[in-house]
Formats: sequence, structure tokens, C-alpha cells
Amino acid sequence: MTTSSEKTDLSYALAEQRELLLITVRGLDDEQAARRTTVSELTLGGIVKHLAQGEAAWTRIMVKSDGELPDGMLDMGQYRMAEGDTLDGLLAAYTAAARATDEALAGLPDLDHRVPLPMTPWSPPEREYWSARRILLHLIQETAQHAGHADIIREALDGASSTAQR
Repeated sequence: MTTSSEKTDLSYALAEQRELLLITVRGLDDEQAARRTTVSELTLGGIVKHLAQGEAAWTRIMVKSDGELPDGMLDMGQYRMAEGDTLDGLLAAYTAAARATDEALAGLPDLDHRVPLPMTPWSPPEREYWSARRILLHLIQETAQHAGHADIIREALDGASSTAQR
């Protein structure tokens, strides 16, 4: 049985990584959020969009526990701001996804809850199962990795980062 302090500590670690990302995109307009600043295709708005969609998908996987692939999980457009996307809209979607994840985690009796993963083109032939703990750790890793990408993109954009705002 998972202790409440483990769930609290891991939830706090995810919240910290989310906050670093939000600091990095603070004060940007839509044009800046959509601008590429490195050889990578990633943009700050695209990172926010991807993390919002990814967190929503992983929370759905954890809550539904049906092994079904969430809509849009494999959509490569999630990495780019589409025409009509705004940074404010993407941040609202990210905030909503984070709130849904936090509520789902709070509702779990423990982090040992196991769920079937959806089958994807890169999945092994047999279905895999992850615990809610592993999903939460994956979200922390994914958010931290992309918050780091965001720092580099923002620094190339205008010299700001999560630790040095302009």
C-alpha cells in the first residue's frame, strides 16, 4: 500500500516541474510562443500543447483503465501551435489537464493501481501494465525533459529562462 506521503511527494515533484515550464513561457505573445529558435521543430507553444495533451492522455489511461488509446495521443500535430491556437488557450488546456491529473491521483487509494497500456506501433506484442506510480513518474520525467527544452528555446528567443526572466 502506498503511503500518502509518497503520493504527496510525487505530486509535488510534478507540480514543481509544471511551474518551471510556466515560468519559462511567462510574458510571451503568440508569435513568440510559435517561433522556432533552434534547429529543432519544437516551440514553446508546441511544448505546452504537447504536455497538455500528453498529461490528459496519461490521466485518461490511468482513470479509465480500459487499455484504449486516447484520441490524439499519437497525433504529431500536438507538438506545434496550429493556426488559431493561442498561448493563453494552450495554457488553459494545460492547467485543466494538470487539475484533472491532480484530482485523479487524489482519488486513488494508492499508487499500486495497475492499468493496461494502449497498444501503439512501438509496443511489444503483449500488452503491458503500469502502476499509477509509474505513470506519475513518467509524467514527471516528461514534464522535466520538456521544461529543459523550453529553457533552451526561451534563452535562444530572448535570453530569458526559468531562472532568469527579462
